[in-house]
Amino acid sequence: MATQSSVLITGASTGIGATYADRFARRGHGLVLVARDKARMDELADRLRRDYGVAVDVLPADLTAPDQIRAVETRLRDDDGIGILVNNAGANVGGGFVAQATDDVERLVTLNTTALVRLASAVAPRFAGAGAGAIVNIGSVVGLVPEFGMSVYGATKAFVLFLSQGLSHELSPKGVYVQAVLPSATRTELWSRSGVDPAALPPMMEVGDLVDAALAGFDRRESVTIPPLHDAGQWDAFQAARLAMIPGFAQVHPAPRYASAA
Repeated sequence: MATQSSVLITGASTGIGATYADRFARRGHGLVLVARDKARMDELADRLRRDYGVAVDVLPADLTAPDQIRAVETRLRDDDGIGILVNNAGANVGGGFVAQATDDVERLVTLNTTALVRLASAVAPRFAGAGAGAIVNIGSVVGLVPEFGMSVYGATKAFVLFLSQGLSHELSPKGVYVQAVLPSATRTELWSRSGVDPAALPPMMEVGDLVDAALAGFDRRESVTIPPLHDAGQWDAFQAARLAMIPGFAQVHPAPRYASAA
């Protein structure tokens, strides 16, 4: 029997990341768990080893700290057993943009975008050289909806979607699969950590349902998986409208509507 590749999962101490760890362990994959909370990861690792008999390494790291993220990058570059990266770590900051502290905004952008792209950059050359591997980036439907009023968080998730689609175009011919997963509101600790009372929120998707749906998309090799979107034709129409605009971007003269009134 072929040996299953290991999976490195960020934000693995709880919520979506911990559930991904459970599901991949159930499939027989070894794991490298990355998050700040070592105690929670140790507890999770013990359970997964006991329940599924897989190897689980715990790598505590704050991905906004340069020296700590470099340790994770090194593991991704050097460990040929890791064949899947799940970029799940992320955060939000409560309140509107004018009320958010600049340092908090910077940390949010660093975790949701800079850390994600650094880890993808660390592992992609090895995957491409091997002609195999997968990068799963957890985005959000918020990245498509500025009307939700989560300006910085939504902008980081729009980045995740664009990056994933761009990497898919670049890396899929080299045998590397890239998936963007776009959850909607999911019942995780993200809400309470960003200062929101979960009891005041409308019904949300359960994390197990979200991850199981994302893995169904993973198995089908979807480039973009949107578990809450029941009408897949809407995404297809959105993509078709976007692609239809591309020829118009090559014009050398401004559109008539921008003609000078002078």
